[in-house]
Amino acid sequence: MSRPAGDAPGRSGQGVRAVTAESFSLGAAVGGVRGVVEAVLPGLLFVVVFVVTSDLTWSLVASVGAALVALAVRLAQRTPVTQALGGLLGIGVGVFWAWRSGEAQNFYAWGLWTNAIYLAVILVSVVARWPLVGLVVEALRTGFAEQAGRPAPASTEQGGAEQGSTEPGATGDDAGPSPFAGLVAWRRDPDLVRRYTLATWFWAGLFAIRLAVKVPLYFAGDIGWLGTAHLVLGVPLWGLVLWLTWAVVRGAHDGAPARPDEADEPADDDADDDAAGARPALGATDPER
Repeated sequence: MSRPAGDAPGRSGQGVRAVTAESFSLGAAVGGVRGVVEAVLPGLLFVVVFVVTSDLTWSLVASVGAALVALAVRLAQRTPVTQALGGLLGIGVGVFWAWRSGEAQNFYAWGLWTNAIYLAVILVSVVARWPLVGLVVEALRTGFAEQAGRPAPASTEQGGAEQGSTEPGATGDDAGPSPFAGLVAWRRDPDLVRRYTLATWFWAGLFAIRLAVKVPLYFAGDIGWLGTAHLVLGVPLWGLVLWLTWAVVRGAHDGAPARPDEADEPADDDADDDAAGARPALGATDPER
C-alpha cells in the first residue's frame, strides 16, 4: 500500500528503528494493535488459565494456540510473519521448559535468561566505551546492514583487462568506502558518545528492572504475580524505553550530510512500505517474547 501524499518516508519507525525516525509514534514502535496483541495474548492466556484452573497442560496449550493462530492469520493474509515466528519461538522454548520440568514458572525462564544476557552485553559495551545503542543507531542510520549485504562489485581491474579498457582509476584500489566507516565514526564525537551512553543506560535499566522484579517471583513460584509482572514490564516498558532513546538520540546528527546512497534517489513509496512490513517489530527484538 502506498503512503499518503505528503508523508515523507521514514517519518516514524517500527520496533528499534523508531529511535532513528523523524517523529516517534508509540503505536508504530510497538508494532501497532496487531503487534501488541501478538506479544501479549500468549502470556496473558497462560497466566489466566493457570490461575483459574491450576492446570499446567491447559495453560501451555492456550499459550501455544494463541501464537499459532497469530501465525496462521498472517500466513492466510500473506503478510510478513517475522514477528509471529519470533513470538512463536519464544513461546515454544518456554512451553518446552515448563512441560519438561512440570513447573509453571519455567514458562518464564527463557525470558529471564535472555534479559540477563542482554544486560551483561550492554554493561560490557558501556565499560568498553562502545555503548551498544550507538552501534545499533549508527548501523540503522548509515545503512550498514544494507551496505554489508550487497554483493561486492566485480573487479574493475579484471573488467578492464577483459575489455581492453585503459580508463584511469580502473584498478583494484578504486573501491567504495568501507561499510564499517560510518559504524565507528561517531566515537570521535564526544556529544554522540554521551548521548549513546545515556541511552544505553536506559536499556540496562529496563533489563535490570525486569530481573529485579521477576527473579524473586520466579523462585517463589508465584505464577499469578510473575505473569502480571511479565505483562506490565513487557510492551509498556519496552515502548517507554524506545521513546526515551528516541528523545536522547533525536537531533544528534542535525546538519549532517545525508547518506551517499540516498542523496539523489527518489522515494519509492511501495518499496518502502513493503520493506517496513518485512522488518521485525516487537517480537523479534524484545527478549520478553
